[in-house]
Amino acid sequence: MTDFINSNNVISKIAQISRKREVNSYLVGGYVRDKLLGIETSDIDISVIGDAIAFAESAAHSFGKKLTAVYKKFGTALLELDSTKVEFASARKESYSSDSRKPSVKPADLQEDLSRRDFTINALAVSLNDDSNEVIDLFGGLDDLRDKLLRTPLDPLATFSDDPLRMMRACRFASQLGFEIAGDTFHAIKQMRERLKIKTGESAVVSQERITDEFLKILASPKPSVGLALLFKSGIMEIIFPEVHKLEGIDQRKDFHHKDVFYHTLQVVDNISKNTDNLWLRFAALMHDIAKPPTKKFVEGTGWTFHGHEDLGARWQKKIFSRLKLPLDRLPYVEKLVRLHLRPIALADDTVTDSAVRRLIFDAGDDINDLFTLCRADITSKDPGKVKKYLENFNSVERKVEEVEERDKIRNFQSPVRGEEIMKICGLEPSRKVGIIKTRIEEAILDGIIPNEYEAALDYLYKIKDEVLTAK
Repeated sequence: MTDFINSNNVISKIAQISRKREVNSYLVGGYVRDKLLGIETSDIDISVIGDAIAFAESAAHSFGKKLTAVYKKFGTALLELDSTKVEFASARKESYSSDSRKPSVKPADLQEDLSRRDFTINALAVSLNDDSNEVIDLFGGLDDLRDKLLRTPLDPLATFSDDPLRMMRACRFASQLGFEIAGDTFHAIKQMRERLKIKTGESAVVSQERITDEFLKILASPKPSVGLALLFKSGIMEIIFPEVHKLEGIDQRKDFHHKDVFYHTLQVVDNISKNTDNLWLRFAALMHDIAKPPTKKFVEGTGWTFHGHEDLGARWQKKIFSRLKLPLDRLPYVEKLVRLHLRPIALADDTVTDSAVRRLIFDAGDDINDLFTLCRADITSKDPGKVKKYLENFNSVERKVEEVEERDKIRNFQSPVRGEEIMKICGLEPSRKVGIIKTRIEEAILDGIIPNEYEAALDYLYKIKDEVLTAK
């Protein structure tokens, strides 16, 4: 039998407080689920029959802490203890109007409290008032946990109407846990998906921040394609991320066809997820071919082309980040990787110059290793011979990059002659011409005209300064 109480010091102490104060409290939700699945978690949810805030204050006092947050309207309180978060909530029932995400809350018993939860596997409870460790299962959650099935405790239409974000949570849990969504539950998602629309100028049922948070959790899951495919098949993707939805489709003309960009992209995301937990590198993988649909063109004798999709895709990122309310400090990184994702393979040719390699190193900077990780993930051919050839080409490019970087120290470099010295030598105040001279020196180094050394750069400055100063 799983020991939910005595195996965790925080829970054990809260259980002692509950018994001493004769408060009926229960361990509920994700902690019970994860413990049964053998997953370690530091988030603990406690359901209290009665005043959860008063009970939380007693618990905080016993730990010598103050409550981190109190939400009187909802009868909830948060207590943070080092790396552990404990949320106390009064057992309640909620009702929602069709146009608001703010519920009307009333006290309830345990059964009503559990019935309002999203899925049966999250509607399991363990009493803290005794040491039996018996799991209270009123809706078949233990069977669903065993069968790896996501099902709602009540009619799924009612469950999703109460909180439409639960539809995305279904896709997220499927992706995180490797579970399937029950047929009637998935059918309800398809019926209710319009409730996730953000209405400009009106009160949104679900905020963009909550939608984006669930989407990023799917992207951070062990196999993101599971959740992303469910978002697509349910119709949710078309609502929350239309650019990704539009990737789907295979076109064929004459003997030419191109593979479905949507499912290729899912494979790239899964490939990269095997090698990195970097969420924004995963996001760049999702975005790398995002602009293929509008750049698609059929050229007689050549087939399908997507010229410029990497540049257009990079330019799209600003509006995507803004709409999804993604952190703007990650925007330049994603833009860079999307813009550069075709560059490395073009350098595999033996005739490629050191100048081209230097420019890639300069443009990628410290993110060049992430760029190569993305490029390798982009190999989705089912032909082992082609995969071997592509990987050998990337190995060749990496060797070239290492050799040139070791010799020329190009990564994140700037002109060896700094702006202050340029102004002094040329008799200039801070101005556009200082930048032009500095850029000319950097370009000369990248083109291999001069080495990346101070004396060579200084000589080159004297060589070009009159030309730049007299130019209009």
